[in-house]
Amino acid sequence: MLLQLSNPLFSATRMFTFILLLMASAFASQAQQQPVTWPAGKSGFTAKLMNIEAATSETFRYNTTLHNGSASAKIYELKTDLPFGWMIAYKVDGSQVTSINMDAGKTQDIAIEINATATASPKKYKIPIKAVSGSDTLSLNLEAVIKGSYSLVLSTPTGRLSDEVTSGSQKELQLTVKNTGTLPLNDLQVTAQLPTGWESTFEPASIKQLEAGKTIDVKATVKVPDKTIAGDYAANFTATNSNTNSQIAFRLAVKTSLLSGWIGVLVILLAIGIVYYLIRKYGRR
Repeated sequence: MLLQLSNPLFSATRMFTFILLLMASAFASQAQQQPVTWPAGKSGFTAKLMNIEAATSETFRYNTTLHNGSASAKIYELKTDLPFGWMIAYKVDGSQVTSINMDAGKTQDIAIEINATATASPKKYKIPIKAVSGSDTLSLNLEAVIKGSYSLVLSTPTGRLSDEVTSGSQKELQLTVKNTGTLPLNDLQVTAQLPTGWESTFEPASIKQLEAGKTIDVKATVKVPDKTIAGDYAANFTATNSNTNSQIAFRLAVKTSLLSGWIGVLVILLAIGIVYYLIRKYGRR
């Protein structure tokens, strides 16, 4: 009997909780859809995200909104004070601008893209942005947090970038991948761009993670097709992941095999013998 009485109470509690969650979700959705309202006669400069974290090789992207609350049209000039070597771009509808002509009461979305230098130290940088029109200055204080850098170098243990290989054989080349940045590199791949018909394999085939300052050896095996003409060929090797890459150009000098050389000599001697025989046989007629 007690169990039968408690079941309706439990169901009612669950239903009440569900209704509260549904109302909260609807309220949050409505709040997100409502546009930003500006006080009458007041201009403003805001950003959806004031603080963004990225590596030195990545672009800091901010979505900002500028509002002209005055009763007259104004031209706002966009200004900033960046660390030395940094670059900034203001974009409206995909086009880069340095100033904006705004009618009275108009609101304009502005995308701001900032690029740090490769040598920027990992820390927080304050980026003051100003929209200036005469005596009216609207300020926006952004923050760019440098978390480190992605960088790698692909090379060989000795630094040598040339070798010899025999036509129809394969050659093992030793490569090194070094993480020269300050952040770990994940999911590294080493690939090759070779002449037509050539093949390559790598050991290891991929590098799951390479910590900052660490180096890993990679064995590249290059297979040269039969009857490849002797000469110098370029093999381009690339180490890459989603954050950075490094490339080297390797020169491979293809030589013909000793057997092929002797066969060539025999063919020449045979040809000379045939000519000599024909001259001896038909030359006197």
